[in-house]
Amino acid sequence: MKICGIEIKSNYAILSVVEEGSYFDLKIKKLILEDDELQNNIVLFKESLESFLNENQIEKITIKKRSKKGNFAGGAVTFKIETIIQLNSMCEVGFISGQVLSKFEKKNEIIYPKSLNKYQEQSYLCCLV
Repeated sequence: MKICGIEIKSNYAILSVVEEGSYFDLKIKKLILEDDELQNNIVLFKESLESFLNENQIEKITIKKRSKKGNFAGGAVTFKIETIIQLNSMCEVGFISGQVLSKFEKKNEIIYPKSLNKYQEQSYLCCLV
């Protein structure tokens, strides 16, 4: 099963794709939502996401959860991005907490692929758990 792990930060979604433990070093590593107040940009982000999912035959998405309140709460744009991802009709979407990712990382010796960028580590872990 091809899984896409996603970490949402600011106005972009960081992507990593894994199938049966093998990381795919794809050209697209981020999807950016430029100005979330313009409908055309929302539509463009949705189309870019669906194109990515279709071209890479993604079967499941796992998103790293963000806090809804408190000091480390996600911003409004991050929740728009999350909603757009959830509304895709191509694959199942699930969530995983940062605490689960941390526990998994501590219990397992994670060998990150050399082609994986540092900023992709959390999205990569979302694929493995």
